Amino acid sequence: MKPKNTICLWFDKEAEQAARFYAATFPDSAVHSVYKAPGDYPGGREGDVLTVDCTVVGIPCLALNGGSYIRHSEAFSFQIATDDQAETDCYWNAIVGNGGAESQCGWCRDRWGISWQITPRALSDAIGAGGDKAKRAFETMMTMRKIDIAAIVASQQG
Repeated sequence: MKPKNTICLWFDKEAEQAARFYAATFPDSAVHSVYKAPGDYPGGREGDVLTVDCTVVGIPCLALNGGSYIRHSEAFSFQIATDDQAETDCYWNAIVGNGGAESQCGWCRDRWGISWQITPRALSDAIGAGGDKAKRAFETMMTMRKIDIAAIVASQQG
């Protein structure tokens, strides 16, 4: 049964490639169906991929080949909670190393323009603790691109 709410991710022409990358990179991700145009249409041909029904880290998504006139922004991002530095590095390196780009404070962008927050639980816990420890952890995070968990933990020591 199709879920009531599905996130629609707009792509130029690489919806299937993006969905397959997400499925290969993240747990609880899969490509379920690829829908192709049954006939020619303005801007496309019969057999072109129109949409891809997929799951990205447990979230139902529809990857749509809608054309190049709409661009992604940081107003939408996937936030991935990681348990340790190895997992943080794995996802960060997969996104950035596949034509993506680093940003700041644990944010990066994949080659299709989708933003990702690779957020160690240690960072969320440190900021959620409040007080001086949270302030130091936040200040340390503000100097980073990919989050360095050891530096976040050390910042809490004072």
